[in-house]
Amino acid sequence: MAIPLSNPHSASQPLEAPLAGPGARGILDRRLVIVTGKGGTGKTTVVAALAQAAARRGRRVLVAETGLEEAVPRLLAPGCGTVGHGGREIRPGLTALRIEPYEALAEYVGLQFGLRSMTDLVFRNTAFHQLMDASPGWRELITLGKVWHLEQQKDPGGQPRFDLLVVDAPATGHGITFLDVPRVVVSAVRAGPLRRHAGWVEAMVQSRDDTLLLPVSLAEELPARETAELVIRLREDLGVAVDRVVVNAVARTPVPAEVPDLVERLERLPADLRAGGLPGASVLAACVRHSASRAALNRRYRDRIARDTGLPIVELPYLDGGISGPGDLERLTTPLLREPTR
Repeated sequence: MAIPLSNPHSASQPLEAPLAGPGARGILDRRLVIVTGKGGTGKTTVVAALAQAAARRGRRVLVAETGLEEAVPRLLAPGCGTVGHGGREIRPGLTALRIEPYEALAEYVGLQFGLRSMTDLVFRNTAFHQLMDASPGWRELITLGKVWHLEQQKDPGGQPRFDLLVVDAPATGHGITFLDVPRVVVSAVRAGPLRRHAGWVEAMVQSRDDTLLLPVSLAEELPARETAELVIRLREDLGVAVDRVVVNAVARTPVPAEVPDLVERLERLPADLRAGGLPGASVLAACVRHSASRAALNRRYRDRIARDTGLPIVELPYLDGGISGPGDLERLTTPLLREPTR
């Protein structure tokens, strides 16, 4: 986490209301996209799809994971192996890494005091780890500090090394803490390097020109509720730009618009009727009814998310076979980058 001589972000930017309608800037127009959501909503899949889409459009992309395990590399480049804290290019124009808080802290302390060998010795001490593990907030601050450092890196020509940084942030429950720690430090510490550096990180998070928080939800009760609470906190307390919500894995109705009474028609067929290798008409009717009910439930919660957040929706389809690699991610690219709708 290198420290420049001046802060490139303005800490005095007005905290205007989030964009919430047609004409909102595209996701790929940002420098930094922080993706969060309740565990199990598919936020890592969204991170991978977004990174792949940007790279295929010629952007130099960095994906930074913050969890305990690496998931993005095996989606973007199956078989590429681990990338670690140092990271590496896994596909042309696409670099991935997993931020390890202790590694990031060692980098920061080493750069500040120029004693990397001594720092490494201290950081291997078990008692030091026990002390740090009991200290709240430092992981979040140092992780965001590492993101800030990566965002500041330049290529040999003096241009930003990466055009787009995509961060797979902690799940919603920890996402607020993750984003709020710099503000807390700035409020609590009166002066000195820690306050100054935390201020720069806070300015990066709150930069409405460069940074976007992208919540990912499912069209189900608990994710819908958590997403609404997240957006309210972002809007009222943190001043982080959020202009859309991704609703993932939305089921499509199996009933064609031109045959709205499909279930009733199937139920009127003889129970022992067979069409090729298909099951009986009563079984088909039950399957269609179940799928249609699931789609209707998804639609209600999708509309609830839009109503409770006041934000337009980016709707991603449910993929029967799941996501196993770049080909599956490509099926999400078009809907992910489409202009959000109410």
